[in-house]
Amino acid sequence: MISYMKQDKLLWADDEMDLLKPHVLFLEDKGYEVVTVCSGQDAIDASRKEVFDLIFLDENMPGLSGLETLAIIKEENPATPVIMITKSEDEGIMNQAIGSKISDYLIKPVNPNQILLSIKKNLHKNQIITEKTTSDYQQDFMKIGMQINDSFTTEDWKEVYKKLTYWELELEASQTGMSDLLRTQKQEANQVFGKFIKKNYERWIMQPESNDRPLMSPDIFKNRIFPALDKGEKVFFVLIDNFRLDQWREIKDLLAEYFTFQEDLYYSILPTVTQYARNAIFSGLMPLQIEQMFPDLWVEEDSEEGKNLNEAPLIQTQIERFRKKYTFSYHKINDSNYGEKLVQNFNQLNNYPLNVLVLNFVDMLSHARTESKMVRELASTEAAYRSLTRSWFKHSTTLELFKKMAEKGYKVVLTTDHGTIRVTEPIKVIGDKNTNPNLRYKLGKNLSYDPKEVYEITNPTKLGLPAPNVSTRYIFALNDTFFAYPNNYNYYVSYYMNTFQHGGISIEEMLIPLITLDPK
Repeated sequence: MISYMKQDKLLWADDEMDLLKPHVLFLEDKGYEVVTVCSGQDAIDASRKEVFDLIFLDENMPGLSGLETLAIIKEENPATPVIMITKSEDEGIMNQAIGSKISDYLIKPVNPNQILLSIKKNLHKNQIITEKTTSDYQQDFMKIGMQINDSFTTEDWKEVYKKLTYWELELEASQTGMSDLLRTQKQEANQVFGKFIKKNYERWIMQPESNDRPLMSPDIFKNRIFPALDKGEKVFFVLIDNFRLDQWREIKDLLAEYFTFQEDLYYSILPTVTQYARNAIFSGLMPLQIEQMFPDLWVEEDSEEGKNLNEAPLIQTQIERFRKKYTFSYHKINDSNYGEKLVQNFNQLNNYPLNVLVLNFVDMLSHARTESKMVRELASTEAAYRSLTRSWFKHSTTLELFKKMAEKGYKVVLTTDHGTIRVTEPIKVIGDKNTNPNLRYKLGKNLSYDPKEVYEITNPTKLGLPAPNVSTRYIFALNDTFFAYPNNYNYYVSYYMNTFQHGGISIEEMLIPLITLDPK
């Protein structure tokens, strides 16, 4: 039952108010205060003297028309919802009213419940949605808990993550105050998911043809890109670095006018970082295979060289290995100038059946949030982080590029190499000077840690990972933990607490969007 904290005040302007008296009494009985006037000028005068929560206007009144009255009221009180209740069915008047940002348009005769519904939509919608969303999530909470504990397959975990993401966005939009409960449920999901990965990951890598292995990083071109090209379709492969399912859901509506969608998730390999996961996508190989087959294209952890400079050559090796003849273009957008040039020269891309586009903004945002106090303030929460992603997508050249893709009839495969998680729990680890700096995974020969708190790989080559030394081992952080050294521990922990990191094991990092977009 919805209860309202204050009595809403309504203004109703109609030259036939005597006939509407029963409607006024009905609204007053519902707890509304209704002020009535008989002309447009009287409505303007009344709205200047006192504040109304909502205004009803008739179109055909003596003196100023409803549309003329609407224009003046909207100029002075743009946030006040105005509902037109009139006998006119003239389409031109309807269009003018809608163009003037009318909140609703009702045609007489109307019954009181129609009016009440319109009031609820305009004054109480958020409160009603909040209460309904809260109730629905409370009912679903137990079901999700059971779903988490009963998830035994890779598909089960996809459904869990989709459900949690759905509720995260719903609860955020309706501001229910239930976010802490959902956060606890996500932590529970990640704890169980970590156990699932520890139990199954080695088999997936060692037995790539096994029935229960999910689609993984090295499988993307073979399963999604080449089949489309083989059917004669022109393909744009777009990889947004560090892009999660919730961020996809945040921008999805911006593309709905131009594309239809087929949504899926795939599993990133470990470590969930660009050097490993993205190179696996572009090569179709595990990192160890890249190192062995193309040593000039693999960059070691301790190298000063950039870790993702050889992506186009890696794509070429995969095309050749599968004996394809397709030519392709490769573009990496790190700034707006490059994006603008690509938009301007878009027609040149028609020469290629495959165009590969890497967008780095979200990854740069994640790193800037760690390093910049100002950016950390701008993206202080998950919701703010998503909002900045949406703002970038909408206001940079990115949306324009997608419009061009639709216009030219490209099939678009949109994905990422890994997601990211906001870390909150430090774990002490000790390593020598050669240990890599990543907060979510470590590799080295002299690592000291609590094995119960990590996923450890003592024989990296079995899992397709390079081993610089015979005694090299990898460890991966689980849930929302991050690795911290004992030296300067308190400073280190406070600096990285609540930052977005990747490289380890969580549903946010490993279960990542794989979207096929077909132009409308």
